[in-house]
Amino acid sequence: MRSEELGETLLPKRVALPIFASDPLSSVAYATQEILLVLTIGGTAFLYLTPWIGLAVVVLMAVVVMSYRQVVYAYPSGGGSYEVVSRNLGAKAGLVVAASLLVDYVMTVAVSVASGVDNIISAFNGLVHYRVLMAVVFVALLAAVNLRGVRESGKAFAAPTYLFIAGIVLMVVTGFIKMAFGHSPVSSSAQYPITPIDHKNTLTGFALLMLALRAFASGCTALTGVEAISNGVPAFRKPKSRNAAQTMSVMGITAVVMFSGITVLALTSKIHITQDGCQLVGFPDCASAPQQTVIAQLAAAIFGGDHSVLFYYIQAVTALVLILAANTAFNGFPLLSSILAHDRYLPRQLHTRGDRLAFSNGILALALVNVALMIAYKADVTSLIHLYILGVFTSFTLSQIGMVRHWNRLLSTEQDPKVRGAAQRSRVINSFGAVTTGLVLVIVLATKFTQGAWLAVVAAIFLYLNMRAIHRHYDAVSEELEVEDPSMERARPARVHGVVLVSKLHKATLRALGYAEALRPDTLEAVTVSVERGEATELEQAWREYDINVPLKVLDSPYREITKPVVAYVRGLRKDSPRDAVAVFIPEYVVGHWWEQPLHNQSALWLKSRLLFMPGVMVISVPWQLASSKQAGGPSRRAPGSVRRGEPTVNREQPRPPVAL
Repeated sequence: MRSEELGETLLPKRVALPIFASDPLSSVAYATQEILLVLTIGGTAFLYLTPWIGLAVVVLMAVVVMSYRQVVYAYPSGGGSYEVVSRNLGAKAGLVVAASLLVDYVMTVAVSVASGVDNIISAFNGLVHYRVLMAVVFVALLAAVNLRGVRESGKAFAAPTYLFIAGIVLMVVTGFIKMAFGHSPVSSSAQYPITPIDHKNTLTGFALLMLALRAFASGCTALTGVEAISNGVPAFRKPKSRNAAQTMSVMGITAVVMFSGITVLALTSKIHITQDGCQLVGFPDCASAPQQTVIAQLAAAIFGGDHSVLFYYIQAVTALVLILAANTAFNGFPLLSSILAHDRYLPRQLHTRGDRLAFSNGILALALVNVALMIAYKADVTSLIHLYILGVFTSFTLSQIGMVRHWNRLLSTEQDPKVRGAAQRSRVINSFGAVTTGLVLVIVLATKFTQGAWLAVVAAIFLYLNMRAIHRHYDAVSEELEVEDPSMERARPARVHGVVLVSKLHKATLRALGYAEALRPDTLEAVTVSVERGEATELEQAWREYDINVPLKVLDSPYREITKPVVAYVRGLRKDSPRDAVAVFIPEYVVGHWWEQPLHNQSALWLKSRLLFMPGVMVISVPWQLASSKQAGGPSRRAPGSVRRGEPTVNREQPRPPVAL
């Protein structure tokens, strides 16, 4: 796609919802399960806390959605939390948010794909041994689809997301209808009592509070990805802010309804799910057989067993949407990386768009990191979940504090009563959001730090320090390259010494000599290194026979070195005439097959690697195309994200008007 076609990739709300909201929508498939997994540590005695914890998660979801609606209207340029915090709290705080979000996006892919694989295994237990392989394949497929472009990935992922919403709503409504008629569903795990891990149900006081807080922190996984819409405002059709805000509201309402319904039905059907299957008394093959997920048990209980058509439908769309939920991160991570690269906190390559106008390098980087995570953690949700949500609540808290400062600054100058009233309401919402999410951040840190969240903290700190270092490097390079005196910077060298490096007298050498002569340096000579005296003598004889009018200088090398004598000779030329420039011409072969490359140009590579660091020395490669390169016809593929310029084409049609972005 041409760069001018960027406007054609803008998204309507029906496509933007599955792209940017698939993560928070799909997280309802495991948020309730994570709450139950924590509470059943003490057996069934503490399951009575589930409704209250679920209510707290719902309230928090509403607060966060309302808070980010303010961000969408105030900062529509797409920076999201990073832009809000950078502008209002400073660059360092903005980098903290950026590092936290990058880690969270990585974990979003890992947890979503691993959870999707879990649901597939719940329907087909025989696949349990292929867990890691399936996870890696799904990550690769997601990356491939996203490389096709934002709009194309949205079309591919829209249907599964809407089918998942329809399936969960159907399951919840059917379950409530059965309850209303006195036929409450009963799960398959209700028959198994739970053995507490500590063999006692006497948690009280502070211990009980910590258990409830830990369960609440796990349930807050339902909020991951909520900020993705605020990062993707530029991808919406006009009016961008309004469409983004409406999409966020639809996402929040839908997620709350599905999460609430699943939580109520899970309690009603007496679902028992534990971190260790052997806690379920009487559960067959507890050491090896996987437990069914909460969604799988509900679908079986409501739709008449785990062999019904609707059971397989629920499992299929749940697994699919959980895997596709990673698409939220595949959109958020490359976009945020691009903004950070533009601000010179990440390598500039991450700012480059690929063939389909997607940020290809960011997509590939996210995929590679997740493949490594899947292999390292064996695609286990329980292990990965502890690394999750810490980053997102860091960004939630700091962005809400930043928005409060934004409204304070606006109110200090604004005189219009209507605008002031709206700003004061927004300030109240963001203040409440800052307090709430800050409290949750403390809870998450306190309950998950020792269980693995420390690794996410270390990763965020590592990213933060690296981004600071990259920024310092780019600043130093810019300062070093700043033009102070144009006349001095463009001053010509007193003379140019041309040096053509020669190994043998052949076509490539003659082309290099001819090219060097065409540039007309003040002096020109050919230089060869005598490793074996016989070869040097033959070269000198051939030089005389062909009557080449360029003087040939032979450098002795008693220790059979090639690079050192050439470097020493060139350094000597510079030392004798510091105001002169030295142009070194190196003949090189161009080959057509990858296996040919190690067979040629190795001496040239080493020489260039040394000469390029010498001031006043210009290294010029003179290519000679071998027959294999002509047959290959040049590279057949370009790397995603590489700069594409191509040959100019004649446009015989009328030029299209520019697209307003």
